[in-house]
Amino acid sequence: MVDPIVILGGGGHARSCIDVVETEGTYAIAGIVSPEGLPVMGYPHLGDDSNLIEIIDRYRNTLIGIGQIRSPHVRIALYDRLKSTGAFLPAIFSPKAYVSAHATAAEGTIVMHGAVVNAGANVGCNCIVNSLALVEHDAIIDDHCHISTGARINGGVHVGSGTFIGTGAVIHEGITIGSRCIVAAGSLVRDNLDSGSVYASSKR
Repeated sequence: MVDPIVILGGGGHARSCIDVVETEGTYAIAGIVSPEGLPVMGYPHLGDDSNLIEIIDRYRNTLIGIGQIRSPHVRIALYDRLKSTGAFLPAIFSPKAYVSAHATAAEGTIVMHGAVVNAGANVGCNCIVNSLALVEHDAIIDDHCHISTGARINGGVHVGSGTFIGTGAVIHEGITIGSRCIVAAGSLVRDNLDSGSVYASSKR
């Protein structure tokens, strides 16, 4: 019997997560928890924050389907609340992604279609490795990060917690990026970034 899982969130990222969960096949989606009160992709609306504890008591498996662009605050707060209720947050890997047997990804992380997490890489909890992203060998991605679509995290890079790496950004090998940084889409990062940095550059 396939275990049920609940998706938290009802927007675009939630729909992408639903597609990954359906394709992966380990879990059957029981429904959606969101403030909108609407079904998503045919899955029923189970409730919102007001009855979250009741929902978790019934369905222990959860996946945070809320995206992260500028701030990780919402995802972190929801992760902490889920953990406090005893929820289980499995790591979900699309079968259309490649996650090396010599890499690790912690609880609550989703690796989406076409992404690559290569040998020796370590991805923390509650992260998004989005479609077609690359996390190369020996890279470290700390908790609560979003590696966006088509981003390239090269070998030996360390990305601090809560950081957002935008679509198509390229992080040069061996670079350290601090926590709570924002790297704009299409940027090329050749030097270390301090925590809290907002960085944008063209690729040259």
